[in-house]
Amino acid sequence: MTSEHEPAITDPAAFWEHRYSSRGQVWSGRPNAALEREVGELAPGTALELGSGEGADAVWLARQGWSVTAVDISPSALALGASTASEAGVADRITWVQADLVEWEPSASFDLVTATFLHSPVEFPREAVLRRAASAVAPGGTLLVVGHAGPPPWATEHIAHAHFPTPDEVHVSLELESTEWEVITAGLVARAAIGPDGEPAALDDSVLVLRRRP
Repeated sequence: MTSEHEPAITDPAAFWEHRYSSRGQVWSGRPNAALEREVGELAPGTALELGSGEGADAVWLARQGWSVTAVDISPSALALGASTASEAGVADRITWVQADLVEWEPSASFDLVTATFLHSPVEFPREAVLRRAASAVAPGGTLLVVGHAGPPPWATEHIAHAHFPTPDEVHVSLELESTEWEVITAGLVARAAIGPDGEPAALDDSVLVLRRRP
């Protein structure tokens, strides 16, 4: 999500590189709660993370034994992720890929594909990217899509009026064969958060977990 202090950059690559290169570490460095909750009991295998940012989720997955391919558009975000992975002793378990998800095509299938908070204030065909993500899930594998269920209290007017799809809307947009997929989780989950000025808030996350039948 952007803030009122973001520059008016419309090119996606430039926007995200500015975001990650101009202000030090952007995120907390902790993995997403939904990832820990929904994936923690799965047997480790191969994982694909779309929009990996600074790599907290990728590093957590690697620590659980997953072999991770982490894709992001920002070289600065990937560099920080690689540094964190090295410090955590899991550098050999993560392949970092700098690419625009609008154009990037996975060359393999994965036991787990994740897309957490894959929102963008600049133009981004999210539904098409998520459909491609689903196509990369191997038989017996899992797709995890986590998004904001609504704007945070500190959102700018532009974000406050944006549409945040429900888990059911995301599921429909994926255009999947119902006989091929099983719904594991589809709902809103409350999460405690801290705003840019240190203010606490309770936010709802939209969580969709699908398992591809073997």
